[in-house]
Amino acid sequence: MSRAFVNEDAAGGEAPRYPLPPPDDPGYDLAAARALLRGADEGDSASAEAATGYVFGEPKLRSQVERILAEARADGNERLEQLAERFLRRATR
Repeated sequence: MSRAFVNEDAAGGEAPRYPLPPPDDPGYDLAAARALLRGADEGDSASAEAATGYVFGEPKLRSQVERILAEARADGNERLEQLAERFLRRATR
């Protein structure tokens, strides 16, 4: 596992929370995609995956992550851009 995704302090604090709408909400997949990217950024993909029911790189979320990638580029958010690109590379496997 890449050191970039390891949170060595994870056991010392409260598990991150990922506020999500109900799964039948039309915005659920976008919220789930954002949660997965946030989890990856915080080094806790496992909690985000458990909260969303999706894995990092889930092909079903491709269009949502492409939207997030466009927003990240427009905002100059290089870290989010990097994570979204990594997600999309994994989604094609």
